[in-house]
Amino acid sequence: MNSRHWSSAAVCLAAALAPALASAQEVTLRLVSAFPESVFYVKRTTDWIADVNKDGKGVLQISFIGGPKAIPTFEVGNAVKTGVVDMAMTTGAYYTNVMPEADALKLAEVTAAEQRKNGAFDLINKIWQEKGNMVYLARVVEFTPFHLYVNKKIAKPDLAGLKIRITPVYRDFFQALNAQVMNTAPGEVYTALERGVIDGYGWPIHLLFDLNWQEKTKYRVDPGFYNAEVSLIMNLDKWKAMTQAQRDYLSRKAQAYEAQNDFWKQYNQNEAKRQAQAGIETIAFDAATSRAYVQKANEVGWAGIIKTAPQYGPELKKLLSR
Repeated sequence: MNSRHWSSAAVCLAAALAPALASAQEVTLRLVSAFPESVFYVKRTTDWIADVNKDGKGVLQISFIGGPKAIPTFEVGNAVKTGVVDMAMTTGAYYTNVMPEADALKLAEVTAAEQRKNGAFDLINKIWQEKGNMVYLARVVEFTPFHLYVNKKIAKPDLAGLKIRITPVYRDFFQALNAQVMNTAPGEVYTALERGVIDGYGWPIHLLFDLNWQEKTKYRVDPGFYNAEVSLIMNLDKWKAMTQAQRDYLSRKAQAYEAQNDFWKQYNQNEAKRQAQAGIETIAFDAATSRAYVQKANEVGWAGIIKTAPQYGPELKKLLSR
Protein backbone atom coordinates (compact mmCIF):
# COMPACT_ATOMS: atom_id res chain seq x y z
CA MET A 1 0.00 0.00 0.00
CA ASN A 2 1.51 3.36 -0.96
CA SER A 3 1.87 6.29 1.41
CA ARG A 4 -1.21 8.01 0.00
CA HIS A 5 -3.35 4.95 0.84
CA TRP A 6 -1.81 4.76 4.33
CA SER A 7 -2.63 8.44 4.86
CA SER A 8 -6.20 7.90 3.67
CA ALA A 9 -6.62 4.90 5.99
CA ALA A 10 -5.26 6.87 8.93
CA VAL A 11 -7.74 9.69 8.30
CA CYS A 12 -10.63 7.20 8.15
CA LEU A 13 -9.49 5.51 11.36
CA ALA A 14 -9.15 8.85 13.18
CA ALA A 15 -12.63 9.86 12.04
CA ALA A 16 -14.07 6.58 13.28
CA LEU A 17 -12.34 6.90 16.64
CA ALA A 18 -13.15 10.60 17.18
CA PRO A 19 -16.56 10.08 18.88
CA ALA A 20 -15.11 7.45 21.19
CA LEU A 21 -12.18 9.65 22.12
CA ALA A 22 -14.47 12.60 22.76
CA SER A 23 -16.69 10.40 24.91
CA ALA A 24 -13.68 9.13 26.84
CA GLN A 25 -12.71 12.72 27.58
CA GLU A 26 -16.16 13.70 28.83
CA VAL A 27 -16.56 13.74 32.61
CA THR A 28 -19.88 13.55 34.48
CA LEU A 29 -20.06 15.23 37.88
CA ARG A 30 -22.69 14.34 40.50
CA LEU A 31 -24.21 17.40 42.19
CA VAL A 32 -26.43 17.45 45.29
CA SER A 33 -28.45 20.30 46.83
CA ALA A 34 -28.45 20.98 50.58
CA PHE A 35 -31.86 22.60 50.09
CA PRO A 36 -35.17 20.82 49.45
CA GLU A 37 -36.04 20.47 45.78
CA SER A 38 -39.08 22.76 46.19
CA VAL A 39 -36.76 25.71 46.88
CA PHE A 40 -36.23 28.19 44.04
CA TYR A 41 -32.44 27.86 44.38
CA VAL A 42 -32.78 24.32 43.04
CA LYS A 43 -34.76 25.39 39.97
CA ARG A 44 -32.20 28.06 39.12
CA THR A 45 -29.38 25.57 39.55
CA THR A 46 -31.02 22.82 37.50
CA ASP A 47 -31.58 25.40 34.75
CA TRP A 48 -27.86 26.23 34.98
CA ILE A 49 -27.00 22.51 34.84
CA ALA A 50 -29.06 22.16 31.67
CA ASP A 51 -27.06 25.00 30.11
CA VAL A 52 -23.76 23.45 31.23
CA ASN A 53 -24.77 20.09 29.73
CA LYS A 54 -25.99 21.60 26.46
CA ASP A 55 -22.72 23.42 25.79
CA GLY A 56 -20.48 20.84 27.43
CA LYS A 57 -21.14 17.75 25.33
CA GLY A 58 -17.93 15.82 24.89
CA VAL A 59 -16.26 17.83 27.67
CA LEU A 60 -18.30 17.91 30.90
CA GLN A 61 -21.76 17.01 32.12
CA ILE A 62 -23.44 17.45 35.50
CA SER A 63 -25.93 14.97 36.93
CA PHE A 64 -28.28 16.37 39.60
CA ILE A 65 -28.85 13.64 42.18
CA GLY A 66 -31.33 15.46 44.43
CA GLY A 67 -31.75 17.34 47.67
CA PRO A 68 -31.72 16.34 51.34
CA LYS A 69 -33.47 13.04 50.62
CA ALA A 70 -30.30 12.02 48.78
CA ILE A 71 -27.91 13.42 51.39
CA PRO A 72 -29.13 15.16 54.58
CA THR A 73 -28.54 18.93 54.67
CA PHE A 74 -25.84 18.98 57.34
CA GLU A 75 -23.97 16.03 55.81
CA VAL A 76 -23.50 17.61 52.39
CA GLY A 77 -20.20 19.28 53.27
CA ASN A 78 -18.59 16.02 54.35
CA ALA A 79 -20.04 14.29 51.29
CA VAL A 80 -18.17 16.76 49.08
CA LYS A 81 -15.02 16.59 51.21
CA THR A 82 -14.84 12.80 51.02
CA GLY A 83 -15.94 12.51 47.38
CA VAL A 84 -19.28 10.80 48.03
CA VAL A 85 -20.54 13.47 45.62
CA ASP A 86 -18.51 15.66 43.30
CA MET A 87 -20.33 18.97 43.72
CA ALA A 88 -22.90 20.65 45.93
CA MET A 89 -25.07 23.71 46.01
CA THR A 90 -25.08 24.69 49.67
CA THR A 91 -24.39 27.47 52.13
CA GLY A 92 -21.38 27.76 54.42
CA ALA A 93 -23.57 27.54 57.53
CA TYR A 94 -24.46 23.97 56.59
CA TYR A 95 -20.87 22.70 56.62
CA THR A 96 -19.26 24.41 59.60
CA ASN A 97 -18.76 20.83 60.81
CA VAL A 98 -16.08 20.64 58.10
CA MET A 99 -14.51 24.04 58.82
CA PRO A 100 -15.74 27.00 60.91
CA GLU A 101 -14.49 29.47 58.30
CA ALA A 102 -17.41 28.49 56.04
CA ASP A 103 -19.76 30.58 58.16
CA ALA A 104 -17.77 33.76 57.42
CA LEU A 105 -19.30 33.99 53.93
CA LYS A 106 -22.55 35.37 55.39
CA LEU A 107 -20.63 38.39 56.71
CA ALA A 108 -19.38 39.54 53.30
CA GLU A 109 -20.02 43.22 52.66
CA VAL A 110 -18.12 43.19 49.36
CA THR A 111 -19.73 41.58 46.34
CA ALA A 112 -18.68 38.26 44.83
CA ALA A 113 -17.27 40.17 41.86
CA GLU A 114 -15.15 42.31 44.20
CA GLN A 115 -14.02 39.20 46.09
CA ARG A 116 -12.52 37.87 42.87
CA LYS A 117 -10.51 41.09 42.55
CA ASN A 118 -9.41 41.85 46.12
CA GLY A 119 -7.96 38.43 46.98
CA ALA A 120 -10.91 37.15 49.04
CA PHE A 121 -11.87 34.53 46.44
CA ASP A 122 -8.28 33.22 46.37
CA LEU A 123 -8.10 33.12 50.17
CA ILE A 124 -11.43 31.26 50.37
CA ASN A 125 -10.12 28.70 47.90
CA LYS A 126 -6.87 28.32 49.84
CA ILE A 127 -8.81 27.61 53.05
CA TRP A 128 -11.42 25.38 51.38
CA GLN A 129 -8.73 23.28 49.71
CA GLU A 130 -6.59 23.03 52.82
CA LYS A 131 -9.32 22.32 55.37
CA GLY A 132 -12.21 20.93 53.32
CA ASN A 133 -10.59 19.18 50.34
CA MET A 134 -12.85 21.45 48.29
CA VAL A 135 -12.76 23.96 45.47
CA TYR A 136 -15.00 27.01 45.93
CA LEU A 137 -16.42 27.64 42.45
CA ALA A 138 -18.92 30.48 42.69
CA ARG A 139 -21.37 32.33 44.90
CA VAL A 140 -24.83 32.19 43.34
CA VAL A 141 -26.93 34.02 45.95
CA GLU A 142 -26.09 37.44 47.40
CA PHE A 143 -27.71 40.86 47.97
CA THR A 144 -30.11 39.01 50.27
CA PRO A 145 -30.53 39.92 53.95
CA PHE A 146 -31.50 37.44 56.63
CA HIS A 147 -34.42 38.26 58.90
CA LEU A 148 -35.87 37.12 62.18
CA TYR A 149 -39.43 35.79 61.79
CA VAL A 150 -41.55 35.36 64.93
CA ASN A 151 -45.06 34.36 65.95
CA LYS A 152 -45.03 36.47 69.12
CA LYS A 153 -44.86 40.24 68.81
CA ILE A 154 -41.70 41.82 70.23
CA ALA A 155 -41.14 45.51 70.98
CA LYS A 156 -37.35 45.38 71.14
CA PRO A 157 -34.52 43.04 70.08
CA ASP A 158 -34.82 40.83 73.15
CA LEU A 159 -35.73 37.20 72.50
CA ALA A 160 -35.85 36.06 76.13
CA GLY A 161 -38.42 33.31 76.55
CA LEU A 162 -38.61 32.56 72.82
CA LYS A 163 -37.57 29.30 71.16
CA ILE A 164 -35.95 30.19 67.84
CA ARG A 165 -34.90 27.83 65.05
CA ILE A 166 -31.34 28.46 63.95
CA THR A 167 -28.50 27.17 61.87
CA PRO A 168 -24.93 28.29 62.61
CA VAL A 169 -25.77 31.48 60.65
CA TYR A 170 -27.70 32.98 63.53
CA ARG A 171 -26.72 30.91 66.55
CA ASP A 172 -24.37 33.39 68.21
CA PHE A 173 -26.49 36.43 67.35
CA PHE A 174 -29.81 35.03 68.56
CA GLN A 175 -28.18 33.68 71.71
CA ALA A 176 -26.78 37.18 72.32
CA LEU A 177 -30.41 38.36 72.11
CA ASN A 178 -31.29 35.83 74.86
CA ALA A 179 -33.14 33.33 72.67
CA GLN A 180 -33.41 29.63 73.38
CA VAL A 181 -32.11 28.16 70.11
CA MET A 182 -32.76 24.91 68.22
CA ASN A 183 -30.72 23.79 65.20
CA THR A 184 -32.90 22.21 62.49
CA ALA A 185 -32.77 21.58 58.75
CA PRO A 186 -35.22 23.58 56.59
CA GLY A 187 -37.39 20.54 55.92
CA GLU A 188 -38.31 20.31 59.63
CA VAL A 189 -39.31 23.94 60.24
CA TYR A 190 -42.93 23.84 59.03
CA THR A 191 -43.83 21.04 61.43
CA ALA A 192 -41.96 22.72 64.29
CA LEU A 193 -43.97 25.93 63.72
CA GLU A 194 -47.23 24.01 63.38
CA ARG A 195 -46.69 22.20 66.67
CA GLY A 196 -45.45 25.28 68.53
CA VAL A 197 -42.07 23.66 69.14
CA ILE A 198 -40.49 26.94 67.98
CA ASP A 199 -41.69 30.55 68.22
CA GLY A 200 -39.76 31.74 65.21
CA TYR A 201 -36.75 31.27 62.97
CA GLY A 202 -34.01 32.97 61.03
CA TRP A 203 -34.26 32.91 57.23
CA PRO A 204 -33.55 35.10 54.20
CA ILE A 205 -36.10 37.61 52.90
CA HIS A 206 -37.07 35.10 50.22
CA LEU A 207 -38.15 31.45 49.83
CA LEU A 208 -40.78 31.32 52.57
CA PHE A 209 -43.41 30.45 49.98
CA ASP A 210 -41.30 27.64 48.50
CA LEU A 211 -41.59 25.88 51.86
CA ASN A 212 -45.09 27.16 52.80
CA TRP A 213 -43.77 28.80 55.96
CA GLN A 214 -45.91 31.90 55.33
CA GLU A 215 -48.85 29.75 56.49
CA LYS A 216 -47.35 29.55 59.98
CA THR A 217 -45.59 32.93 60.24
CA LYS A 218 -47.06 36.12 61.77
CA TYR A 219 -44.25 38.68 61.85
CA ARG A 220 -40.99 39.60 60.08
CA VAL A 221 -38.55 41.74 62.02
CA ASP A 222 -36.86 44.58 60.15
CA PRO A 223 -34.12 45.46 59.44
CA GLY A 224 -32.40 42.48 57.89
CA PHE A 225 -28.84 41.52 58.76
CA TYR A 226 -25.93 39.59 57.19
CA ASN A 227 -25.94 38.57 53.52
CA ALA A 228 -27.36 35.18 52.55
CA GLU A 229 -24.84 33.05 50.68
CA VAL A 230 -25.41 30.00 48.53
CA SER A 231 -22.46 28.67 46.57
CA LEU A 232 -21.19 25.87 44.37
CA ILE A 233 -18.43 23.78 45.91
CA MET A 234 -16.55 20.79 44.50
CA ASN A 235 -14.39 17.92 45.69
CA LEU A 236 -10.72 18.86 45.23
CA ASP A 237 -9.57 15.38 44.17
CA LYS A 238 -12.19 15.28 41.42
CA TRP A 239 -11.18 18.76 40.33
CA LYS A 240 -7.53 17.70 40.04
CA ALA A 241 -8.50 14.58 38.09
CA MET A 242 -10.19 16.62 35.37
CA THR A 243 -8.39 17.97 32.32
CA GLN A 244 -7.47 21.65 32.13
CA ALA A 245 -10.13 22.12 29.45
CA GLN A 246 -12.78 20.65 31.77
CA ARG A 247 -11.67 22.83 34.69
CA ASP A 248 -11.68 25.93 32.51
CA TYR A 249 -15.12 25.12 31.15
CA LEU A 250 -16.65 24.53 34.60
CA SER A 251 -15.03 27.67 36.02
CA ARG A 252 -16.32 29.76 33.15
CA LYS A 253 -19.87 28.43 33.51
CA ALA A 254 -19.84 28.84 37.31
CA GLN A 255 -18.63 32.42 37.04
CA ALA A 256 -21.35 33.16 34.45
CA TYR A 257 -23.94 31.87 36.95
CA GLU A 258 -22.45 34.09 39.67
CA ALA A 259 -22.60 37.10 37.32
CA GLN A 260 -26.43 36.84 37.38
CA ASN A 261 -26.64 37.73 41.09
CA ASP A 262 -28.19 41.16 40.52
CA PHE A 263 -31.35 39.11 39.86
CA TRP A 264 -31.85 38.78 43.61
CA LYS A 265 -32.30 42.52 44.22
CA GLN A 266 -35.67 42.79 42.46
CA TYR A 267 -36.68 39.28 43.44
CA ASN A 268 -36.27 40.15 47.13
CA GLN A 269 -38.34 43.33 46.81
CA ASN A 270 -41.12 41.26 45.27
CA GLU A 271 -40.87 38.67 48.03
CA ALA A 272 -41.24 41.34 50.75
CA LYS A 273 -44.44 42.58 49.05
CA ARG A 274 -45.68 39.02 48.71
CA GLN A 275 -45.17 38.43 52.44
CA ALA A 276 -47.23 41.53 53.27
CA GLN A 277 -50.00 40.34 50.96
CA ALA A 278 -49.96 36.97 52.74
CA GLY A 279 -50.61 38.71 56.05
CA ILE A 280 -47.09 38.69 57.52
CA GLU A 281 -46.79 41.90 59.53
CA THR A 282 -43.55 43.86 59.84
CA ILE A 283 -42.03 44.68 63.20
CA ALA A 284 -39.74 47.68 62.65
CA PHE A 285 -37.41 49.08 65.29
CA ASP A 286 -36.60 52.79 65.51
CA ALA A 287 -33.52 54.05 63.67
CA ALA A 288 -31.12 53.93 66.63
CA THR A 289 -32.28 50.48 67.73
CA SER A 290 -32.03 49.22 64.14
CA ARG A 291 -28.42 50.44 63.82
CA ALA A 292 -27.49 48.82 67.12
CA TYR A 293 -29.25 45.58 66.10
CA VAL A 294 -27.31 45.25 62.83
CA GLN A 295 -24.05 46.33 64.45
CA LYS A 296 -24.48 43.71 67.17
CA ALA A 297 -25.16 41.05 64.54
CA ASN A 298 -21.89 41.89 62.76
CA GLU A 299 -19.84 42.14 65.94
CA VAL A 300 -21.14 38.84 67.28
CA GLY A 301 -20.72 37.19 63.88
CA TRP A 302 -17.08 38.12 63.44
CA ALA A 303 -16.25 37.43 67.09
CA GLY A 304 -17.54 33.89 66.63
CA ILE A 305 -15.55 33.35 63.43
CA ILE A 306 -12.32 34.70 64.90
CA LYS A 307 -12.75 32.61 68.04
CA THR A 308 -13.33 29.34 66.17
CA ALA A 309 -10.98 30.12 63.26
CA PRO A 310 -8.13 32.22 64.72
CA GLN A 311 -5.75 31.39 61.88
CA TYR A 312 -7.87 32.71 59.02
CA GLY A 313 -10.71 34.61 60.70
CA PRO A 314 -8.95 38.01 60.90
CA GLU A 315 -7.77 37.75 57.29
CA LEU A 316 -11.28 36.87 56.09
CA LYS A 317 -12.68 39.82 58.01
CA LYS A 318 -10.19 42.17 56.40
CA LEU A 319 -11.07 41.04 52.86
CA LEU A 320 -14.84 40.58 53.27
CA SER A 321 -15.59 43.80 55.18
CA ARG A 322 -16.02 47.32 53.83
